[in-house]
Amino acid sequence: MFKQAITIQRKYGFLLSQLVERDFKTKYRRSVLGILWSLLNPLLIMVVQFMVFSTLFRFDIPNYSVYLLSGIVMFNYMSEATSQAMTCIIQNASLINKVYIPKYIYPFSRVLSTGVNFLFSLVALYLVIIVTGTHVTFSHIAILYVILCMFVFIIGLSLLLASMMVFFRDTQFLYSIGLTIWTYLTPIFYPESILPPIMIFVMKFNPMYHFIRFFRFVILYGGIPDLMAWVYCAIFAVISFSIGAYVFKRNQNKFILNL
Repeated sequence: MFKQAITIQRKYGFLLSQLVERDFKTKYRRSVLGILWSLLNPLLIMVVQFMVFSTLFRFDIPNYSVYLLSGIVMFNYMSEATSQAMTCIIQNASLINKVYIPKYIYPFSRVLSTGVNFLFSLVALYLVIIVTGTHVTFSHIAILYVILCMFVFIIGLSLLLASMMVFFRDTQFLYSIGLTIWTYLTPIFYPESILPPIMIFVMKFNPMYHFIRFFRFVILYGGIPDLMAWVYCAIFAVISFSIGAYVFKRNQNKFILNL
């Protein structure tokens, strides 16, 4: 699959860039602030949640604003990318029926276009990091690893969801509910310390827990995570991509019969 991806990039690189540009421009069409929303959205969400959870629940977390925003930025990228990629085959049905293009170029383009928003969100995060006086160390280079792992994980999940959506249209509604549950099962706005032992065990099977935990360790403590943190991120990325690619490849020839 990786070899095919390289071949497609060479052959369909221009088309892929056009799809990414289209998706990005469509999102901000007729918007007054345009791409500034990519910066403002995570910041505004952070402000609201910071006021609620730091005031009402009083979680004792050092540098809570960075802790909170780092979780929001990571989880939002996953949820937005997979939600948009899930419907991309159906939305491009007219094009798929007329022109041959490798079908997994559509979910891939959605993940890339939302990735542009993610990069702007990272800028917002680092603005908060600088304002709060959190040190930026050389270890931040390790963030590239966890972002890559999460990117591969998202592609795999997107391929799986896009396949399911073609045959079972209720997937989008079920996934929406699943995302809500997933959000609360991930320590985004609360500390791990409040969880009972059984939930800590369950958390080990939550991919976003490992990605966010890795990300936060680098940003908040300026250190390099232990070996198992690197391994967990890689394992979830490979598993997700393998399953997603397998399901998508086996069913892509049947898509046209269900569009």
